Amino acid sequence: MPDLDLPLIALVIIVLYFVSSIKILAEYERAVIFRLGRVLDLPKGPGVIVVLRPIDRMVRVSLRLETLDVPSQDLVTRDNVTVKVNAVIFFRVLDPKRAILEVTNFLYTTSQLAQTTLRSVLGEAELDELLSQREKLNLRLRSVLDQETEPWGIKVAKVEVKQVDLPEQMIRAIARQAEAERERRAKVIHADGEYQAAEKLAMAAELIQRQPAAIQLRYLQTLVEIGAEKNTTVVFPLPLDIIAAFGKALEAFHKPAA
Repeated sequence: MPDLDLPLIALVIIVLYFVSSIKILAEYERAVIFRLGRVLDLPKGPGVIVVLRPIDRMVRVSLRLETLDVPSQDLVTRDNVTVKVNAVIFFRVLDPKRAILEVTNFLYTTSQLAQTTLRSVLGEAELDELLSQREKLNLRLRSVLDQETEPWGIKVAKVEVKQVDLPEQMIRAIARQAEAERERRAKVIHADGEYQAAEKLAMAAELIQRQPAAIQLRYLQTLVEIGAEKNTTVVFPLPLDIIAAFGKALEAFHKPAA
């Protein structure tokens, strides 16, 4: 009986070993296999794979899009303004083999690289560019990060600057600048309206000059408008020609006879 139990125990151990060697990888996962310390040429997966321990060692790598939040960074812009900027990076692993062999921890390394790149790239921009041309800076950040991470088998899909925190005094200065800009626009609009009104008045005066009876019609219309308000006051406009005639008469009166 003991002789019969040994083969059975051995068979059970072998079956359990092979069962434990079976690994299942999801569709978005790949396995980098190290066999006796040397990496296999091609990653395995997805589906069912066999990992022969302790000869093989498996490292799972996800091929899904990863989201990396870059902490807030203190930086000085080109026009010497201190700001705090944070961002978010979207990237994925294209080559699992290089992502494992080239760096110890590609997530941590990418995070550190993103922080230093954020400070260096945005530090070359002025404050107005940082606030108004964010899309241009995002493309530049993505290009730099993608170039740096390409040897690691990582593809940077997108970089977005999320928030720019300004000092309190700079916020007040920007508010004053915006208020001054609104006042300037209001003055320009008002001046443009005055100019257009002056043009229309000049056209009306030219038309009335060709048709003198038009001024009398306009005078009667004004009286009708005043009477519509139940106003007992009647305004009689004094033509400037009469004043000019009185002025000439006074000059002729005071002028000494030759």
